[in-house]
Amino acid sequence: MIVIIGGGISGLSVAWFLQNQGIPVRVLETRSQPGGTILTSFQQNFLVEHGPNSTLQKPGSPEDALGRLIQGLGLESRLQVANPLAERRYVLRDGALKPLPASPPAFFLSPFFSWKAKAQLLLEPFRRRSTEEESIADFVRRRLGAEFLDYVVEPFVSGVYAGDPEQLSVQAAVAKIYALERDHGSLIRGAIRQGRVMKGAGLPKGRMISFDEGMGVLPTTIAQQLPPSAVQTGFKVTALEPNPQGHWRIFGTNAKGRTESLLAKAVVLAVPAAAAAGLVAPFADRAARALRSIPYAPIASIAMGYQRSRVSHPLDGFGFLVPRREKMPLLGCLFSSTLFPNRAAADHLLLTSFIGGSTNPAILELADQALVNQVEINLTRCVGSMIPADFIYLTRYSAAIPQYVLGHLAKVQAVDADLENFPGIYTRANWRDGVSVADCVRNGERVAGRIVADYAGFFHLKAGQ
Repeated sequence: MIVIIGGGISGLSVAWFLQNQGIPVRVLETRSQPGGTILTSFQQNFLVEHGPNSTLQKPGSPEDALGRLIQGLGLESRLQVANPLAERRYVLRDGALKPLPASPPAFFLSPFFSWKAKAQLLLEPFRRRSTEEESIADFVRRRLGAEFLDYVVEPFVSGVYAGDPEQLSVQAAVAKIYALERDHGSLIRGAIRQGRVMKGAGLPKGRMISFDEGMGVLPTTIAQQLPPSAVQTGFKVTALEPNPQGHWRIFGTNAKGRTESLLAKAVVLAVPAAAAAGLVAPFADRAARALRSIPYAPIASIAMGYQRSRVSHPLDGFGFLVPRREKMPLLGCLFSSTLFPNRAAADHLLLTSFIGGSTNPAILELADQALVNQVEINLTRCVGSMIPADFIYLTRYSAAIPQYVLGHLAKVQAVDADLENFPGIYTRANWRDGVSVADCVRNGERVAGRIVADYAGFFHLKAGQ
C-alpha cells in the first residue's frame, strides 16, 4: 500500500493516478473533508469559493493531466468554461479601471502604455541574457522596463502568488517565461520560435475552467471514486518512521482521538512545507530546515453579493488587479458571476476580492468588520458598488500560498537530496513545481508515474500471491 499524507488536490491526484494503475492507496487527511483549500459552499443563494475560483486548462497539451483527470472522472458534462469576456482584464491605473491590451497590435495602439514602454518592448530581443538567478522584478525591468513591471507583471504576480516580484525567483516562479530567455535569448523570439506570439499582457494561454457547482466538485469527485476505505479524514499524522525492511510506519490519531499506526511500502508527503518539515525532522534534518525556510503569504478572500442595479461598472471581464503604485490595499477582484453561471441569485452579482499577501500582511491583523469595510470602500471606488453589500462572506488563510523566493530551487534540491537517503518517500505539494490547481494535478500524475516505475514489480507480485 502507498500512504498519501494530505488530502488536498495534490494528494488526491496522486491517489487517483495510482489507483488507476492498480496500486492500492490510503489518503490520510487531517480535516473533516478532503480537498484542502479547494472548498465550495452555497450561502444565501451565492456560490462561494473559499480557495481557488478557477484553474487554467490546456486541452491537447501533453501536460494536460487535468484534462485526463476530468475525463477519467466523467466530469466533462459538469465542466464550465469561463465566459469569453474573461479575455478582458482590468488594471487600476491613475485611479480608474482600464482594460489591459490583450494582443500585440492592441498593445501598440492602446493608450494604456506610454511610447517609452512600447519602445522598450521593441528593444527586448536585443537585451542581454542573465547568468545569475534574478527576482521577477529584476528580470522584467531588464527585459521590458519598469512600466511593464509596475502595471502588468507586479499585479499579476499578486494575483497568482499574492507575492512580491522583488523577492520571487523568476527561475522558480515563472519558469516557462525564464526558459524563453535561456533557450532563445529573448521572450519575443522564443515565443515566435515556439509557434505562438505571446499575448500583449503576457497572459497564459489555455482556457479558464470551473464546474457547475464550483471547484469543490473536483476533489469531492476524486474522493468519491476512490475505494471506500481509501480516504480517511480526521486523521492527524504525528510521526513517520522508516524501517530497515524498506517499509514506512505512519503514526497518528484518528477522528475519535485514538492512536493508530499503518505500514506502507512508500509514503507521499502532500502537505504544506511546515507540516512536511515536522514529519521528516527526526531523520532528515537538512530537508526539514529547507522546508521550514519556505515562506507563505497570508490572504483573505471576501465574497460580496449585490443587486445588479447597485454596481455601476458593466463587469465585462475577468476582474481587475491593483498595482502597488496605486496605493490601494486591495490586491484585486474577480467578477465571479460574470465568469461562470449560477454564482449569484437572480438579479444579483457576486464579486470575490483578495487582500493581504506578502506585500501587505499587516492588514490581516484587522478585525473582520474592519477588513470588510476596507474592501467595500475599495470596490466603491473601482466598480461603483453601493455600500453595504447584500451578502458578505470572508475567508482567512494565515499561510495561503507558498512563495518561490530567491533560492527556492536550491531549497527544493536540498529536500530531494536529503530524502534520497530514505527510499520510498516522495514529496508532492504546491510548495514545489507550481502553485495552481492544474500544476498540482500535473505533478501528481508525474509522481504517481515515478511510484509505478519504482514499485510496479512489488505490487504485481503481491497481487499474484
